[in-house]
Amino acid sequence: MNTNHFLFASFLLLASVVDVQAQSFDIDLTKSQPTYSVENGNGYDIVAAPNAKVKAAKAKGNASKTKSNAPFFYSVKVTDGNYKVTVVLGSKKKAGKTVVRAENRRLMLDEVSTKKGEFKTYSFIVNKRSPYINDKMNVKIKPREKDYFTWDEKLTLEFTGAAPVVKSIKVEPASTETTTVFLCGNSTVVDQFTEPYASWGQMITRWFGPEVAISNHAESGLTAGSFLASNRLDKVLAMMKKGDYVICEFGHNDQKEKYAGSGAWYNFSFNLKKFIDEVRKKGGNIIFVTPTQRRFFDEATHTKIQETHGDYPDAMRAVAKREGVPVIELHDMTRTFFETLGYENSTKALVHYPANTFSNQPKALADNTHFNPYGAYEVSKMVVMGMKQLNLPIVKYLRSDWKDFNPAQPDDYNKFVWYPSVVQDVTKPDGN
Repeated sequence: MNTNHFLFASFLLLASVVDVQAQSFDIDLTKSQPTYSVENGNGYDIVAAPNAKVKAAKAKGNASKTKSNAPFFYSVKVTDGNYKVTVVLGSKKKAGKTVVRAENRRLMLDEVSTKKGEFKTYSFIVNKRSPYINDKMNVKIKPREKDYFTWDEKLTLEFTGAAPVVKSIKVEPASTETTTVFLCGNSTVVDQFTEPYASWGQMITRWFGPEVAISNHAESGLTAGSFLASNRLDKVLAMMKKGDYVICEFGHNDQKEKYAGSGAWYNFSFNLKKFIDEVRKKGGNIIFVTPTQRRFFDEATHTKIQETHGDYPDAMRAVAKREGVPVIELHDMTRTFFETLGYENSTKALVHYPANTFSNQPKALADNTHFNPYGAYEVSKMVVMGMKQLNLPIVKYLRSDWKDFNPAQPDDYNKFVWYPSVVQDVTKPDGN
């Protein structure tokens, strides 16, 4: 997919001269809207606009198809920062079931049901960023990231569900008091761009109200060292303010480093100390997250998860203890989660799908590292529980429908509802 390459290149050229005054948008979707372009700065994006689909159906005489329930996207051009998005969901003409996501499939609202003529209003924060740091430095993103909605010049909203209905969208700069939680990590944390992959970082947005922004800087295949070397922490530091949070989950890919000086107790620990020092220097709060388990059961009984991360979780714990860094024990919680589901059913939380489940997928998928949407949704709840166990002040901003979660009592995967995004690619993310 190369749809955003030309936008990305032009955006980098303009990044250093972009207007620092953030824009606001008040969009009435009951009226005709343009197709997005850099020039007009807002409009329907990625797929055909809902009204275009209806007009096409009418032109072909398909009267039964003139009420489209297809997903759609809407984008607005904004500068880096946090934005309060207020959506009014519903329609005078029909009942609706609407899911709202942002940027790379960040879940903002689970499916919202509205009756014909009923309207519901919701607000949430979307963090938008570019690779630009300053006149001398950009984030060194991978070629595959150039297609991501998270690095371009716009804030993109995805409306899906059984029958998405949206009356209006308002996008405005968030309050300067908004607390930002920056996420650093690998493929188990990143906002996965394509179905069927997902990570807890793009699901945790579901649980916080409009007082908290989640800014996910993780990327597949990264180690603590390569995260630093690609200037991603520099980007975080440039965007954060005193009192913000930086949450780090590493270990999956770090263990594969084999060069001189690598290893859990030297290079890995040294890099973690860099995160601590730099974040604290800016007045931020740093939290460690031990790596998620892989689905690797013992061969004899298929009942117990076997350790695959070597000394890396212990090294993270040791650095955290020495430096006074709080730790969320995701390593332990995901072990409990997998063992509770069991050998067979634990595949329901990961990218395990028969051949031809998705487009361009001739072979079955059996990935024991990367989560699917259900698994990512559950793991995001574990991270929130970790925040609660640490008594972090931001947990007071959890949404009113939050319910405490026990990984030994996971949600029923048969009842989990997810509408796959139109952006699908079964290519395995970097890392394992």
